[in-house]
Amino acid sequence: MNRIEQVAVLGAGSWGTTIASIAATNAAATIWARDPDQAAEIDGRHTNTRYLGERPLSPALRATDDLVRAVDGAEVVAFGIPSRSLREAARAAAPHLRPGIPVVSLAKGLERGTHLRPSQILEQELPGHPVAVLSGPNLAREVLDGLAAAAVIATADEAVARPLQEAFRSNLFRVYRN
Repeated sequence: MNRIEQVAVLGAGSWGTTIASIAATNAAATIWARDPDQAAEIDGRHTNTRYLGERPLSPALRATDDLVRAVDGAEVVAFGIPSRSLREAARAAAPHLRPGIPVVSLAKGLERGTHLRPSQILEQELPGHPVAVLSGPNLAREVLDGLAAAAVIATADEAVARPLQEAFRSNLFRVYRN
């Protein structure tokens, strides 16, 4: 896998928005928000006041409330969806993803009833897609404010991990591979 040119982030909460804003400094990036007003704010004002106050987002970040448009052409899709809704979102996205592209879990927690981790849900719902996890002891607002922070991108394939590391890093947000 080479350099990632187009990233989609599904979920416009604080962490999904932060990761999408970082990714937009490294590649073309689109974030999907269920709420059309929230998508319009991110796309037009480059803020997400619901979750991040007036903190500025990358002006290169694009937003939409259309899931198909969000993932169209994406070379990686990051899921910033809470674990309780992740399966539904993965199922909705599945028919629209390019074959074999990596999918990244940004979520923590376990699915109610199954007690599966988000990465396990993605493996079940998106077979044939390499699954990675981006996680660390981070607070979205601090990362967006430019405070030094680190995270790990974990996946079974080193060839997948390297371009993901580059897509989701910044000068003050270091991403390590595992």
